[in-house]
Parts: sequence; C-alpha cells; structure tokens
Amino acid sequence: MSAPHIVVYSRTTGYRHDSIPAGVTAFSELAAGRGIDVTATEDPDVLAARIPGSAAVVFLSTSGAVLTGAGRDALRAHLAGGGGFVGVHAASTTEYDWPWYGDDLVGAVFDGHPPVQEGTAVVADRDHPATAHLPERWEVTDEWYDFKASPSGRVRVLASADESTYSGGRMGADHPLVWCHENAGGRSFYTALGHRAESYAEPVFRQHLLGGLLWAARIGE
Repeated sequence: MSAPHIVVYSRTTGYRHDSIPAGVTAFSELAAGRGIDVTATEDPDVLAARIPGSAAVVFLSTSGAVLTGAGRDALRAHLAGGGGFVGVHAASTTEYDWPWYGDDLVGAVFDGHPPVQEGTAVVADRDHPATAHLPERWEVTDEWYDFKASPSGRVRVLASADESTYSGGRMGADHPLVWCHENAGGRSFYTALGHRAESYAEPVFRQHLLGGLLWAARIGE
C-alpha cells in the first residue's frame, strides 16, 4: 500500500506571514514522522493537480485569492469525496469572494485582530487529537483573530478565546478559535493560531497541528 499523501499550500496574494517557512517545515517533519508524503507548493496549478488522491490539503496562512477555477473544482470534489482539509491561521483570510470556502469549508471568515500578545485559550473539548494533550486553559502568545460571525452551532468547537485575558477582542463570550466539522462532506479542521514562527517549533503547538491533520486525513484510525 502506498503512503498517504498531503498537500501543504501557502500561496498568498494578500498579507504574507513570515512564519510560513517555519510552518511548511513543521508540517513536513510531522508528516515524515508518520510516513506521510508531502507536496509543499505555492503554485495553484500544482495544487489542483495534486489534490486528487490526497488524504488532506493544508492551507497554511494563505491569504487573498489563491485558487484557479480548476483548484476550486478540485477542492470541492476532494471534500465531497471524503477528503480532509486543515486550515491554519490566515486560511480564514482567503478566497473572500467564494462563500463555499469561508462558510462551508473553513467555517468562519476573518474580521481583524489586536496586536500579538499573550492570552488564554479555553479548551472546551479534549476528546479530539488536536486538543487531547492540552490543559483546560492554554496560555498562548499569538494574533487573536476575530471573525465576522461565530461558527458556534455549525461546528464542533474545540477551543475558544478568553477575551478577559488579552486586550482588543471583539466577539465577547462566544469566540471560537479552534474547531472541526464535516459540513463540506469530508473532515475540516481549523485553528486560528499560528501567527508566530516560534510556535511551529513548540512541541505543544506541533502536536496540536499533527492531531488536526491526522483527524482530517483519517490517518491512524
């Protein structure tokens, strides 16, 4: 049996995070440790060609319009066929003019953030590979994303922001940060965390990413 394959896609046409190379390295190392083959690319044509047959597609801090028509078709078919999707941080700032991507695939659309600072994520669901290792209150230094609307009620919320622990949050008590769902057919996992390059070297955050990836790709079940 051939090794499972994932695509890590990090194209940007809007803001570009300096942490992208560290993120690509982290996913490549995590995947290699599980015998998973990786295609890391910023070429939309390569993405469209490599999605079919992949266990999961990772959108790593993508931003703006990053897909061709063929890429959109391949991504929708991938999820419809039971494939996995992992969105990291700025993946929610992507394909603003394609409602299926923001609403059905990711689950929410970015709506700003305060400056990078330390705060607390409340882990509401530890019965998931991405959060099982985390404390109930996870101290994180990151860029605390707000969203245009909370996805609560449409997704399985794994962790939320405690806005009382940092300055500038605008969503109030209902502020999911990490969630998963199967609304697009396959499994979709999203974490709003991952702004800082340093995070991708932290064992706790790497396990968070790996758990989300393995769940979305249905690997190890």
